[in-house]
Formats: sequence, C-alpha cells, structure tokens
Amino acid sequence: MKHCDTLIAPRWCVPVQPAGRVLEEHAVALDDGRIIDILPRADALQKYQPSVTVERPDHALLPGFVNTHTHAAMTLLRGISDDLPLQRWLTEGIWPVEKRWVSAEMVRDGTELAIAEMLRGGTTCFCDQYFFPEVVAATANDAHMRANIGTPIIEFPTAWANNVSEYLSKASDLVHDRFADHPLISTSFAPHSSAALTDDSFRDLRVIADQLDIRVQIHLHETLGEIERAVAETGKRPFARLADLGLVNRSLIAVHAVHMNDEEIALMADRGVSVAHCPKSNLKLASGIAPVTSYRDAGVHVAIGTDSAASNNSLDMLSEIQTAALLARARSNSADALTAADALRLGTLDGAAALGLENEIGSIETGKAADLISIDLAQINTQPVYDPISAIAFAARADQVRDVWIAGRHLLENGELTHMNVARILARSHEWRNRIATQTGRPNE
Repeated sequence: MKHCDTLIAPRWCVPVQPAGRVLEEHAVALDDGRIIDILPRADALQKYQPSVTVERPDHALLPGFVNTHTHAAMTLLRGISDDLPLQRWLTEGIWPVEKRWVSAEMVRDGTELAIAEMLRGGTTCFCDQYFFPEVVAATANDAHMRANIGTPIIEFPTAWANNVSEYLSKASDLVHDRFADHPLISTSFAPHSSAALTDDSFRDLRVIADQLDIRVQIHLHETLGEIERAVAETGKRPFARLADLGLVNRSLIAVHAVHMNDEEIALMADRGVSVAHCPKSNLKLASGIAPVTSYRDAGVHVAIGTDSAASNNSLDMLSEIQTAALLARARSNSADALTAADALRLGTLDGAAALGLENEIGSIETGKAADLISIDLAQINTQPVYDPISAIAFAARADQVRDVWIAGRHLLENGELTHMNVARILARSHEWRNRIATQTGRPNE
C-alpha cells in the first residue's frame, strides 16, 4: 500500500472539470498539499494507507470557492452606510470613515475577520483590493489562506502612500521582493477606477504591469453615472480610454462591468479580458445587472466576487453563485442561461482562471493543489438530493460547509476553524465597532 497524508471519502465528488460531472462513492488522496489520486472508494482503501482518513458519507466534495473581488478589511465597515446608491455610499459614508480609521492595525483586524468568514463559507482563495496590501498579504499568510493581493494605485494621498510614484514603488516592492515566489500569495495592481488616475499614470502602470506580467484589476463601468462623468471629463467612456492607453488585454480584470455595450463586449472577448461579477453588491447599491449571458456568448471570461462586506453585506460565495444564476436567467429570459454547473464553475475554476491560477486550483484534478471543501447535503433545505450540483447551486447555505483544506491543510474541520482564534477576532471586531461608532454617531451597545 502507498502512503498518503489524507484520504477524503465523500458521498459525491464534484470535480467541476469536466462540467456537470459527479463521481459517487469516490475518494480523493492528498499528499504534500496536492491531489495525487481520484478513484473509487473501495479501490482507494486497498491502494492507500493514509495518515488521516476523513469520512463524509452525506457530503459533496468540491474545489474551494475563488472570490475574485474583495476589500477584505472593510468587514469592519459592514452595515455602516446602507440604503444609499454607490456615489453617495462612498462620499457620505465610506470615505470619511476610511480617512479617519484606515491603518495597518485596522487592515489586519478587518482582514482576519474576513478570512474567518470566507473560510467558514468555503472560500479558499480571494482577490483583494485595499490599502496596506502588505498587511493583507501577511494576514492571509498567517491564516494559510490563498490570496491575490491587489496594490492600490490612485493619485491622491492616503495613509499608505502620498502620490502615484510612491504607490507604484511600494507595489513593485511587494511584487518583486516580499511575495514573488510565495506558494499561496500572488499579486496584482489595483487602480481604483478610471477616474483615479491620469493618462500619464495609467501609461506608467501599463509599462510596469507588462514588465512584471501581472494582473490589473479595476472597478469599471459599475454605474451609468460613472460613465456619464467620464464622458463629460474626458470625452470617452472609461473602457475606451483604457483601451487607448493599452490596458485592455488578457491581464485586465474588469470589476463589475455592469454597463458594457456590444462593441465593448466584442473587444473584451478579443483581448482576453476577465470580468469579476459581483451580483449582490450591484443589486444592493442599485448599480444594475451585468450582462453575464452576453459575456459568455461572446467568449468573455466571467468569474464571481462578493465585493466588500460593506456593500454586500456578506462574503458568502454560495449565496453569490446562487444570485448570479438567477439574475442571468431573469435578464436573458431564459431558464437555462446559466445552469447550476455553469454557476458553480464561475465560482471555482473560472475564478482561478481570472487570476491566472487555473493550472493550480479551481477543480479536483490530480496534480493540482488540494484546495477543497465539503458541503453537508443531509440538511433539511437540501433534501432530497437528486442532483448534488443543483443542491449546491440553488439550495445549500454557507453554514453547510463543514470542511476546508488549502494546500492540504485542514483549516475548517466539522465546521470549526482549526487555526484561528475566533474569540479574539470577535473581540477585536467589537472594539472597532465601538471606536468607529463614535465618529458615525451610532450609539454604543
């Protein structure tokens, strides 16, 4: 018999690739952080002598969710400025609080709270965009969480940097020196929006991004107001301006991309642009509904993100996957516009591909990293199970995620976080609530 670190034996294995496939009574063998075998359970028990066997007779095993757009530290701002459209939400609610409170300490505590929430909901990789990205990266590393860390690039000074030159310098240092060869942490540039940079700054960014061959993520065409303001100020729609500046290419992740016309969609497909679709945030802020079926029909790569807990107000990828599937059907008037298998893929393998990680994560295949989750389908709301993919995509809740492995490490076991101090995380969250409430006028508990 061969040794392996872990043998997982679920009722169903949903590998995601190929689409729609379900393996019953199979086992997945893990060793040294990677998937080394997928085979019938009976054969696995004959072939392997594992250090640990995890039996999950009522569970589905699937790849972990990939959240392609977050502002993790903003969990500490959850619910602070609800019931406002995007521009007022930012200018009247979020930005004044951030100006007063954003610090390395706040980012550390907020990111830790976010990671705990994401792990509890089955997210094994997130793509972030916030200040003090080196703190986000260090926090993810401490939690053994896989992450793509976006470094902010804007014209105006913040607590993290004073000008574009300093933003770019700090970002390049993060990419080159701190996390260049890290097994779990990758990086990207994260200009906030087209309005955040001048043409010259975008050109400088493009040169560095091309040299380093890393992703550029940007909020783009999120609202009609954003587009109208851009046309008034520059004479161009934001996407057209980025195209003219050489930024529309396979490295671009267009976050939200709610309001794109047919010509823009065709160019996105031709240039290999990815979309980070955040349906619940777009709904909550009344930004609109992205044309996901049009993107997919044209060949545009679409993945799913939650956006921040301040605008969603959760980091629940299962809920996001379910919402994306329903919205696509409603917008296209077609009940099969985004099938259960399609929606699940958007939250796993397609998310990995958007980040350039499709050869490492996003599906259950031999040789890939063991980023896996198990979902308990024996609960009332998912019974009876005729199709586990349908049960996951349309009925399962985040609290049914019972196990999470990242690179083979068991980070959530039977619903309990194994490597994070939940009591301390909650205590720090409460402390921040009381601090911030003083500024916002909310009464203390």
